[in-house]
Amino acid sequence: MSISPEDIQKIAKLSHLQLEKDKTEKLGQDINNILSFVDQLQAADTSNIEPMAHPMDAEQILRADIVSEHDQREKLAKNAPAIEDGLFLVPRVIE
Repeated sequence: MSISPEDIQKIAKLSHLQLEKDKTEKLGQDINNILSFVDQLQAADTSNIEPMAHPMDAEQILRADIVSEHDQREKLAKNAPAIEDGLFLVPRVIE
């Protein structure tokens, strides 16, 4: 798979990124190198490999799940400009 400079410009436009024209070719080469490496990884035969969650047999030591702070809901709610049903009301930012 190969990414053309036109593809790079389309992706930049869709991503709302300002991409300088002289950087397009270098970025295209970098992306093509990454895609080439992914192709190499996909070519590896993993049919007899058992899936694993982590490459090392490590166990995570967890701390006890103990409440360490008391409920401050009422105290924090006093600072809010608007609350409804115990929830903070904020201005709508998305139409």
